[in-house]
Amino acid sequence: MTTTPTFATQRDEFDAELAEQAPTEVLEGFGRIVADQAAVDYAARAPKVGDRAPDFALPDQLGRQVSLAGELEQGSAVLIFYRGEWCPYCNMTLRTYGLRAADFSARGARLVAVSPQTPDHSLTMAEKHSLEFPVLSDEGGEVIGTYGLKYEVDEQSRELLTAVGNDVATYNGEGGWILPAPAVFVIDRERVVRFAAVNGDYTQRVEPDEALAALAALDS
Repeated sequence: MTTTPTFATQRDEFDAELAEQAPTEVLEGFGRIVADQAAVDYAARAPKVGDRAPDFALPDQLGRQVSLAGELEQGSAVLIFYRGEWCPYCNMTLRTYGLRAADFSARGARLVAVSPQTPDHSLTMAEKHSLEFPVLSDEGGEVIGTYGLKYEVDEQSRELLTAVGNDVATYNGEGGWILPAPAVFVIDRERVVRFAAVNGDYTQRVEPDEALAALAALDS
């Protein structure tokens, strides 16, 4: 039995601290962003269970080219789309998956994370959480767009994010103010999507146990 804290536990603790410390206008601003994004049906645009997952090749945190097809030669893949190193919820997500890496390996699955930020920031993310899986940089968001997850941050949200120290464009390089809706896909060795969870609300993330259950179903 794992004792790794869930994403939800970490999120709730963070949100409670944020509610005590952040000014009301900041909390209201982020509440608006969450509500606006949650209202977008990204799942309708993204690959669905039974679809073939689009192949791609992107640089990892060390500058090596990593392809989905190459990863699938070694087993199933759990593909995690996240927003960036600056996002506390993304840090919680990747840290949680990293701590469960052995459980995924035991299922013969490869973890792969994708964000629009530059390789330097992907490296920082990987080092911060001692991640041993590929953390890929999709500068410009071409792959994120292919998966139906890409959006441009609106001006009001840009002002709020910059005001709290998250100038997303400095993390994304040529991609500027694009972000993905967070998502997790479990993809089998034939590149077929066997599990898909997409949510514009970036405070809602898929727990490792959900992805592991989808992997277990592949073996049953």
